[in-house]
Amino acid sequence: MTTRILIVEDHPTMREAMRMVLEHEGFSIHETGDGRTALQMVRDQQPDLVFLDLNIPGLSGVDVLRAIKQDPASAAVRVIIVTATGEDGRAEVVSLGADDYFTKPFSPRALLATVERVLGESAGDAGPALPPPPPG
Repeated sequence: MTTRILIVEDHPTMREAMRMVLEHEGFSIHETGDGRTALQMVRDQQPDLVFLDLNIPGLSGVDVLRAIKQDPASAAVRVIIVTATGEDGRAEVVSLGADDYFTKPFSPRALLATVERVLGESAGDAGPALPPPPPG
């Protein structure tokens, strides 16, 4: 079964770059640029993983994360926060149930390593993951 990933990012160029990297690896990608549509897509499509930008129109990324994790139908969906705001919001979103926190800009290798780590954890896989990307 193909892993379904929802990209929630309001910047079209960033969304396209993420989609291209992930599709190249065989993932099934859906995308949106706003929080309200994201919640509806999570309910309708039940993705395995959501890349969620914190600064999106409609509902904020924090509100979307909270709604995903509080709904029993979607609480198990893995969520990776993607943000350009640095480390400032990490503690809050982790406390709300985010599975990882990823800062922009990033390399395709770092993106894929994060997906592998988060999906490996969701499957209970204790196998080796890619090493973390080098700093910079």
